[in-house]
Order: sequence, then C-alpha cells, then structure tokens
Amino acid sequence: MGPMNVIARFFSYYKSYRFLFWADMACATVVSGIDLLFPQALRWVTGQVASGEAKIAGPDFARAGAILALGLFGLYIARFFAQYFITAWGHIMGARMERDMRRDLFYHMQKLSFSYYDRNNTGEMLSRVVSDLFDISEMAHHGPENVFISILKIGGAFVFLTMLDAKMTLILLAVTVCMVAFTGWQNLRMRRIFRDNRQKIAAINARVQDSLGGIRVVQSFANEPVEQEKFDESNREFLESKTSSYRLMGRFYAGNSFLEGILYVLVILVGVSRVAAGSLAAADLAVYALYIAIYLGPLHALLDSTELFQRGFSGFARFAEILETEPDIADAPGARELGTANPAERGDGRNATRGAVLGALRGALRFENVRFGYETSPGVLNGIDLEIPAGTKCALVGPSGGGKTTICSLIPRFYDPTSGRVTIDGMDTREATLASLRANIGIVQQDVYLFGGTIRENIAYGRGDATEEEIVEAAKNANIHDFIAGLPDGYDSLVGERGVRLSGGQKQRVSIARVFLKNPPILILDEATSALDTESERFIQSSLDRLSERRTTLVIAHRLSTVRNADEIVVIDGGKVRERGSHEDLLAEGGLYARLTRLDLE
Repeated sequence: MGPMNVIARFFSYYKSYRFLFWADMACATVVSGIDLLFPQALRWVTGQVASGEAKIAGPDFARAGAILALGLFGLYIARFFAQYFITAWGHIMGARMERDMRRDLFYHMQKLSFSYYDRNNTGEMLSRVVSDLFDISEMAHHGPENVFISILKIGGAFVFLTMLDAKMTLILLAVTVCMVAFTGWQNLRMRRIFRDNRQKIAAINARVQDSLGGIRVVQSFANEPVEQEKFDESNREFLESKTSSYRLMGRFYAGNSFLEGILYVLVILVGVSRVAAGSLAAADLAVYALYIAIYLGPLHALLDSTELFQRGFSGFARFAEILETEPDIADAPGARELGTANPAERGDGRNATRGAVLGALRGALRFENVRFGYETSPGVLNGIDLEIPAGTKCALVGPSGGGKTTICSLIPRFYDPTSGRVTIDGMDTREATLASLRANIGIVQQDVYLFGGTIRENIAYGRGDATEEEIVEAAKNANIHDFIAGLPDGYDSLVGERGVRLSGGQKQRVSIARVFLKNPPILILDEATSALDTESERFIQSSLDRLSERRTTLVIAHRLSTVRNADEIVVIDGGKVRERGSHEDLLAEGGLYARLTRLDLE
C-alpha cells in the first residue's frame, strides 16, 4: 500500500467528525490570530513612548492604553475557550477516531482466516490494536491541528517580519530553508528506525504473551531462566532500536537548535547595524525579535512533531496493512443463506418450539478427490473420497498427523481444499455463506477454549438467545449441572482466563453443553471425551450418542473403544482413506484398524 493510499485512508476517518474537525481548525485560527496581535499592540505602545511626538499624550494616552488592555483581555478570554476546545474536544475527536480504527481492526481480524493466524503471532496483533492505535490517535488530533496552527503563525509572523524589515527577513528565510532541508534529511532516516521500533516492541509483546500463556508449562519445567533469557534478548533488541532512534533524534534537535542560534546571531548583527545606520527603529527591532519568537515557536513545534508524525504514520501503515489483507476464506459472490433445521426434526424435541427455518440442511457430506496442504506441511490430504449419508455417525481414526482434524476443518471452511470439493446435501460448501454454514455445524474440540466470564456466558455462547431453562437443560445433558449447582455462585461462577478455575474434564463438559444448546444438524467431535475420567466419559458418551441421533456426526478418536458403535469407521493415514467399514468388518480384515485396536487394548 503506497504512502498516498495510507494518507487517504487515514483522512477518511475524519469524515464522521467534520464538525469537530472544522471547529478545531476555527479555534486554532483564533488562538493563532490573537498570538500574532500582541506584538502589534506592543509596537504601538513602544512607538508612542519612543517617538516623543505622540499624538496621544497624558490622560488620553493612559485611556487608550486601558482600552487596549481591556480589548486584549477580551481576546484572551476568547483564546481561553478556543484553547479549551482544542485541548479537550480535539483529543476527544482523536479518541473517537481511535475507537473507530480499533473497531475496524478488530472486526477485520475476526474475518481473517485460520491461515493468517497460522502465520502471525497474536502478541504482535495485540501490539497493533493497543500501542499503534494510541500513537495514531495522537497524530489524528495533533497532526492537522499542529500543521494548521504552525502555518498560520509562521505565515502571519513572516508577513509582519517582512513589513518591519524585508532585508533581515531574507536571512530568516535562508535559515528556515536550511532547517527544513535538514529536517527532511533526518526524516528519511527516522521513518526506518521508528518502524523498527514498532517491530521490536511487537516482538516483546509476542514474547510476553507466549510466556505468560504457557506459565504453567514454564514453571512445571523450572524453565523461568530460559524464558527470562529469551525475553532479555527481545528486550535488548528493542533497547538497541530505541537507542538508535534517540541518537538520531539528538542529532535532529541539536542541529535545529544550532541553526536557530545562528539565526539569532545574524539578526543581532544585522539588526544592530541597521539601527546604528538609522534605517530601523530600536522599538521595531524589539518587536522584530518578538515576531522571530512567534515565527520560530510554531516552526520548532512543527519540526518537533516529526517524531509524532513518524510514529503515527508507521503505526497507521501497519494498521492499514492488516485492513488490506483479504481473508483467504470469504463468501463467494451470490453465496446462499442456509437454513437451520428445526430441533424436533433432528430427534431432540426439547427445543422444538424454536427456529424452524426454510431450507434446513439434512447434513449429507461428501468429499470429492479433496487435496489440501498447509504452507509448512504440503500434502496433508492426498485425494480424499468420502461420502457420509445424512444422519449417520462416522468415526475417523488413524495415526496422529494422518489428516483427520484437517478433514473436519474443511467442512466449516476453516480452510478450503487446494483441489476437489466438499459438499453438503450436494451443494459445494463454498456456495454457502460462512455464517449460515457454520451455524449448522457444532464442534467440540480436544483443545477446549473457555472465555473469561461466567459459566452461564460460556454455555450460552452456543446460542445467544437461549433461556435460562435451556442453558440448564444443556448443562444437564452434558453432565455438568450438578457440579455447577454446587458452586457458591452457581451458573454465575467465573471460569477464569481460558477456564483455569475448572478442571480439564469440567471445561470439556462446558464445551459439550454449548453444542447441546446450539443443537446443529452436523456435529464434529474432535476427541470430545479425551479429557474425561472413565465415569464422566460414560455419562458424556451416552449424552453424545443421544445428541447424535438423526444427525450427521463425525467423531475423531484415538480411544477406539468410544467409536465401536459408529455406523462407519474410516481409517485415515498419510492423507488418504486406507480402510472403511464397521468395527467387526475392519477387525476381520486384520489391517491397520485391527492393529490400532490391539494397541488400544494393551
């Protein structure tokens, strides 16, 4: 994305706040204008005193001075309110823009495919959501405002300086050109170093997130020194990057200060000589010095804003980079909206009053010569041909890494096949909208994820409009209600980050309750009972068997005893279907399934 496109996207966020933006600019005009008027008032006063030929003298001069002071007082009252608006509402505008950018970024991240997160670290994503957007917000408020105020003050002061003494102003202009050229040269170097700063702090965030997320593993292996060493390495690289940027900034500020000092030296030399020659009044020289301060102040502020602009621009470039990333998985043009089957039609009458929708899926699945591979693992699936009739239970078994989970990930389109196709009821899954497709599929994964919040909220994640009775019923079906009821806060009990306050089996049962509540026509159970003890597994297995009635169910299992009653067992190895049939038929064949069964019994 080119720099001009980045700038255009940045300014598009001002559209919703046009009034605040222009009001901020109007207030900036008031502040700048009043600051420019004061030297003129002082020039009038000093001119009257120094000339000795003042037309206004005695009481009239005192009265005029009082009127002038009163007028300035009124102007400074106006300046107070204008400055308040700039500081308060200008920042509020920046904060609102930051909110809008954070919303757009988060919403877009929700759309990105699994493959994007396979390539990128969540800690780095967090850095872009938090620290980058803060700097962008500061640039959104201070950037245009600083530029506008600086241009007004610099332009106005330059006009007055030229009116006072055009020849001395040429010296001012020459030094200004040198300062601008020096700043532009430094900016080219600062842009690179500030982007490197961003990358290094993102690496620290990623390191912290990774280490704290696995703190139990770290402490169980007593590997705190290892993590500290890795963190220190990232921290050192960040310090080196910041040190380089501060050295560059030191040269930048010192260089501009030196040029500013040269300007004052030249003004004194030339100004004194012109006063001595009688071509410039001493009072005008004093006023000239005031206007130089007004001129250099915004110029200095504008040049000082370079760091702000560089941080904000590099942050927004990283922000825009994500927004420009198109999801690998998205709705095709003209994608169809799938209906959700009535629960009564799926053999579960408890929720039969809810959600009959036209065009409900039966759930017949078919894989037609499906091939797929990840960037780091090509050839995971090598021509899968598999048909699963609606309402049947199919178990996928085989050695680890054979492609079982990948097969199931293709059904809700977490990934798309590189060739071949997956169909539901004869329709290519890519012809359906993602939301409606996934609404018809329930998944219980081996790696259970619970959100920070209450047990009720985590169960209700399966269906946001569920009633309390339905949530309780789902928990009972998952054999978790009695445990929940025994907690001091019941369903309002907090689960902690990633469900840390619950045992592995309890978390698994909460996730199963979600699926009971969602009540979809297609179920995917990826080692759904792997974290349960024998007694809980027996209860849950019977619940899953009941839930699976008249639904299309895919079960991934390494514990083969849990899939003996499946309508069909499919053995996957090396990304291909090696065997398929009933438990008894596969045992009789004496192939891979029979060998896995013997190992399971040992």
